[in-house]
Amino acid sequence: MKTAVIVFPGSNCDRDIAVALEAVTGVKPAMVWHGESELPSGLGLIALPGGFSYGDYLRCGAIAARSPVVRAVIEAADKGTPVIGICNGFQVLTETGLLPGALMRNSGLNFVCRDVPLTVDNSQSIFTSAYRSGEQITVPVAHHDGNYFADAETLDRIEGEGRVAFRYAADINGSARNIAGVLNKAGNVLGMMPHPERRIEAAHGGTDGRRLFEGLLEAVA
Repeated sequence: MKTAVIVFPGSNCDRDIAVALEAVTGVKPAMVWHGESELPSGLGLIALPGGFSYGDYLRCGAIAARSPVVRAVIEAADKGTPVIGICNGFQVLTETGLLPGALMRNSGLNFVCRDVPLTVDNSQSIFTSAYRSGEQITVPVAHHDGNYFADAETLDRIEGEGRVAFRYAADINGSARNIAGVLNKAGNVLGMMPHPERRIEAAHGGTDGRRLFEGLLEAVA
């Protein structure tokens, strides 16, 4: 499966996701600079990595969402190409409108960096097919603005449509209804705050994150 990682100024997890994708697919992903206007053809996945795009100036992800290549990402997503945004990438996806809601400052106003338990809310998406609904997994988080927010009507809608992929098993940052991962209506775009790419080898403490990419690889194939 061909994949691409979008690289923004200030990204610091682009290598992490690239290593994870190569480990699972056996193919090095294309590293696409934010100033490009086109994406490689035949992509099976586009990844927007974590980090601090543009130094998190203005709002986290707001400037990156207006980078030239993001227009191509939106077009690809609209045509059904799977897209995952992790941490800052999730923030970019909400800023583009590909996903609803916004990411706000953690309720404790602190940077949170530790392993956290997640509950798989929906195992029927291409991103979560390797998990069981209700299963608890462990994935690291590393964020200062990981508090997912949306109005009550939006939250009711995404829950009713089965678009919550993951929830925090415990409140760690004030996230609305403990939501840690959200899907778009078509199911081909996932934004999540925790970092599955940091839990792909036993040396990382487990392989719960690897299963996301393995499940996606099988679903796309």
